[in-house]
Amino acid sequence: MHYTTQRKIMTRESLAQIIKNRRKELKITQIELALLSDISTRQLSDIETAQTTTTIDTLSKICETLGFTIELKLKGVEL
Repeated sequence: MHYTTQRKIMTRESLAQIIKNRRKELKITQIELALLSDISTRQLSDIETAQTTTTIDTLSKICETLGFTIELKLKGVEL
């Protein structure tokens, strides 16, 4: 991961690796994950290889299938 002064930056490459590693950990193929996430296999392949950016909707579908949540936090603010 890339770090700047005090915050962690999520890059397309690091996100791709997280998704790919979790999919492999669950022992499911790209085809299976794509079907379960209601996206194309090509789109998933491009995301896993950091060849493309994606929408929050698509990322949300993938994360839901893999058991992840997406959180946005404001610095220094408790919500």
